[in-house]
Amino acid sequence: MVPLVDLKAQYASVRDEIIPAVTAVLDSGNYILGPEVAGFEKEFAAYCGAKHAVAVNSGTSALHLALLAAGVGEGDEVITVPFTFVATVAAIRYTSARPVLVDVDPVSYTMNVEQLEKAITPKTKAIIPVHLYGQPANMDEINGIASRRGIAVIEDSAQAHGSTYKGRRAGSLGQFGCFSFYPTKNLGACGEGGIVTTSDDEGAKKLRMLRDWGMEVKNQHVLKGFNYRLEGFQGAILRIKLRRLEQWIEQRRAHARFLDKALAGAGVTLPVEAPDNRHVYHLYVVRTENRDEFQKALADRQIGTAVHYPIPVHLQKAHEDLGYKKGDFPVSEEAAATVCSLPMYAELTQAQLEEVAEAVCRVRSLAAAR
Repeated sequence: MVPLVDLKAQYASVRDEIIPAVTAVLDSGNYILGPEVAGFEKEFAAYCGAKHAVAVNSGTSALHLALLAAGVGEGDEVITVPFTFVATVAAIRYTSARPVLVDVDPVSYTMNVEQLEKAITPKTKAIIPVHLYGQPANMDEINGIASRRGIAVIEDSAQAHGSTYKGRRAGSLGQFGCFSFYPTKNLGACGEGGIVTTSDDEGAKKLRMLRDWGMEVKNQHVLKGFNYRLEGFQGAILRIKLRRLEQWIEQRRAHARFLDKALAGAGVTLPVEAPDNRHVYHLYVVRTENRDEFQKALADRQIGTAVHYPIPVHLQKAHEDLGYKKGDFPVSEEAAATVCSLPMYAELTQAQLEEVAEAVCRVRSLAAAR
């Protein structure tokens, strides 16, 4: 049996460090924010190559606050993609701005820059490229377009911890970078968490106020803020895991290289790492026809799979009021109908990798023979 993800395996590798760190937080009484969160913010900012990092309680909160810090509000438009987790669009709507969608590139599944400029209007306030599955978008083109128009760029880096574009890490490529620490992420908390990175001093100051009820100092509420604070336990845990992140990424990349070779010619479309990128393989996503049949056949062989994501945001009932319809974003729709995530995590053994590869090859061979 090979599960899609195995959080217990990762925990076992760091348990002896996490238990005393969490106990120390309990003993300290610093349960919300506090020195462990502050320490993690400093370390994560340095890791990303940003001046500041502001920890919050989820990746969605990170996006929401980054948009507010960029001045996005009612009457504004924010451009992003439909092939993403729904939180990207939801965060825009939290600000009362209007999401404007453009299709994705058919190889990288990140924002199609050729469509981006056509979508800009006088109301466009920000662009949110999504570094999907662990690979950065084409940031030179996106930043160039944004700079010419005076538009903020906010990276949705929820799946891209440690990924690089032309040698620079995600989180340092736009005005703001937004990360999730949901447990399954490459850098995951033991619960919810998120962070915003930036090198904008005023932006960081605003983010810190917004996450804590808009307070500049205690009991002085300068902004209409939120309760988006990160717990001290999570700061302590994330500091420990951050020290292992590069090792875990390299293990993921090695696993991806094995699967790339083993599945060549197997009848599935493999992920492609763009020449300027360091893909961190948060997910190892193939594309295949007859996906439901493919998943069932793998499940019968006890290989875990998932679909990220089966319905593009523009076809979700919750967002039908945006006015988009089926056929508006054909690349996203085709990807949503054919993508399938295979097991990918640092702790996969060689035997498990071989089991996955053998099962995929066998399933596709049987399908081709029919």
